[in-house]
Amino acid sequence: MSSVSVIIRKFCFRIKRPNYVLKRPDGPLEQIIVAKETAAVRPFVVGAILRDVSFDSENYASFMDLQDKLHQNICRKRTLVAIGTHDLDTISGPFKYNAEIPKEIKFKPLNQTKEFTADELMNFYATDSHLKAYLPIIRDKERYPVIRDSNGVVCSLPPIINGEHSKITLNTKNVFIEATATDLQKAIVVLDTVVTLFSQYCKKPFK
Repeated sequence: MSSVSVIIRKFCFRIKRPNYVLKRPDGPLEQIIVAKETAAVRPFVVGAILRDVSFDSENYASFMDLQDKLHQNICRKRTLVAIGTHDLDTISGPFKYNAEIPKEIKFKPLNQTKEFTADELMNFYATDSHLKAYLPIIRDKERYPVIRDSNGVVCSLPPIINGEHSKITLNTKNVFIEATATDLQKAIVVLDTVVTLFSQYCKKPFK
């Protein structure tokens, strides 16, 4: 895993410690607007953008693997934090984090070809070997957390699944990362981990 190799190389003094730089965009800052309804479901969200990223098959796989490892460990199987990553060039801000009635959330989930409502997804993924374990986190809630872009496109239904519309591919250049949570401090740590480890693949590494 490439992120682990960076840590090992730093430990062995084979590379200099990266100088991470938080750079403001040339245009306005993106925003995530948080609706009050999320307080009863999953109250926190943090986000960041990696720009001018160069993916290849190896670091793309590592990017996905890192998210899975974080979900299984510090995120406590998504109960504390759930990470969503999106191709920023397929969506537009400001983004809105809301809690909505399940039947009113309709979108095409990741790697699927048809749309489902959020309550239909609870049945659809009930036998899915990977996702079924996360369904109880929100299944019995009156409202489900959802992140939409400014056009109403569903980016994610945390902590279950992202939308197909904003799927990350090898051609993705700008990555929008969001982390919803019940523990704000854990969300910040998780977001910082993803951003710092994968900023090395930006056109200007670590910036």
